[in-house]
Amino acid sequence: MVKIGLLSDTHSYLDDAVFKYFDKCDEIWHAGDFGTLELADKLAAFKPLKGVYGNIDDYAVRAVYPEHLKFTCEKVNVWMTHIGGYPDRYSPSVKKEIYTKPPQLFVSGHSHILKVMFDKKIQCLHINPGAAGKIGWHKQRTLIRFCISEEKIHTLDVVELGAR
Repeated sequence: MVKIGLLSDTHSYLDDAVFKYFDKCDEIWHAGDFGTLELADKLAAFKPLKGVYGNIDDYAVRAVYPEHLKFTCEKVNVWMTHIGGYPDRYSPSVKKEIYTKPPQLFVSGHSHILKVMFDKKIQCLHINPGAAGKIGWHKQRTLIRFCISEEKIHTLDVVELGAR
């Protein structure tokens, strides 16, 4: 079993509470808009980090993190990207491939809207953890914790970090 801490859209702000909430996690996944490479480095020094760059990330972040990251975790195929959309409204950059080669788990950020939705058409769970940073129009800063084991995604918790 792997315990995942998932966040996105930190926009250079890393709440100290993230370390408390991710303390028992095995990995941290960041769905883009780190803001700075220093923020990514702080997360990576705490736990193993997987991430993608977002639209506000500069060349330093883009040199380390890809736009799309596809990998397997506990036999679950995962696709993470920053601007991905959501079921029935996938972004043009993922739309064709997600319908022809769907992952079991699709993770995106960008919207600052926390969503966990199952796409019945492609049998894929979509997770957007909302925004953990203070920049944007969201009212509440959020992150998600969940587990993956034996090809199952389970024990998902939404954490509210406080007002933006």
